[in-house]
Amino acid sequence: MTDTVVVDPDSHLSQAELAAKHGLTVAGARPGLAAYTRRLWSYRHFISAYANARIVSSFSTTRLGRLWQVLTPLTNAAVYYLIFGVVLNTKADVPNFIAYLCTGLFVFVFSQTAIQGGVQAISGNLGLIRALQFPRACLPIAVTLTQFSNMVASLVVLVGIVLVTGEPVTIQWLIVVPALLLQSVFNAGVAMIVARLGAKLADLKQLIPFIMRTWMYASGVLYSVALFERHLPEWATRVLESNPLLVYIELMRHALLEGAPLASSVPVLWALAAGWALVAGIGGFVYFWLGEQEYGRG
Repeated sequence: MTDTVVVDPDSHLSQAELAAKHGLTVAGARPGLAAYTRRLWSYRHFISAYANARIVSSFSTTRLGRLWQVLTPLTNAAVYYLIFGVVLNTKADVPNFIAYLCTGLFVFVFSQTAIQGGVQAISGNLGLIRALQFPRACLPIAVTLTQFSNMVASLVVLVGIVLVTGEPVTIQWLIVVPALLLQSVFNAGVAMIVARLGAKLADLKQLIPFIMRTWMYASGVLYSVALFERHLPEWATRVLESNPLLVYIELMRHALLEGAPLASSVPVLWALAAGWALVAGIGGFVYFWLGEQEYGRG
């Protein structure tokens, strides 16, 4: 009686070839950019729910609740008005300095809080990341969506300030919508960049407040942009006039205020706003995607 020898047809294949033959992939491998984008879109409802939960939880322990969304920038505006408008008299260059200051401050805080929240979008959610499978870009995008919601609430107060200080309602107010959308794309891109950096560099959280404070002084939030041309070399003035946060602030001032001094012509401001949104939005998304397999490990 002859024994039958069974030969495994896959015995000559390497592990990589065997995995490829049976459709197996490496656990935690980064998907292609197109596949990642589609998967991220499929999680849009999760992003919205997570952003809303962040808003609710951030004010759940305070007595005034979501009222702090507008009280914080208003308090800052009062302090800065006293120091820069009254003591340093920077209001002399601007017809409606109160509305000018509040517009700059509210718009800047929108980006500031999105970027500061983005730094901890990964490092502050390691438990969630290690427990569940989802595109990690959901987290910095949810941070941006949270701050967008806060900005919409603040915008209601800002409009009230603008009206009370004597500014008329004009057709230019419609500019607010595309300007905010472009800034939101920029914020999301930068939030993704700092989220990846913050996942590896824990000290970045300590540096960001200093970076943002310097950025605020370079963005004409507290004084007229005309001061740049008076006190800086021409090349430095041109660099500051291309500063993305200055651009978004200037567009908002152009929309809401009549006669506000602008750093550049309106077409140039729009070109810069769209350019920065594309560069930061696409560049930040690709940069974050390249590190997708690293998040939550180690």
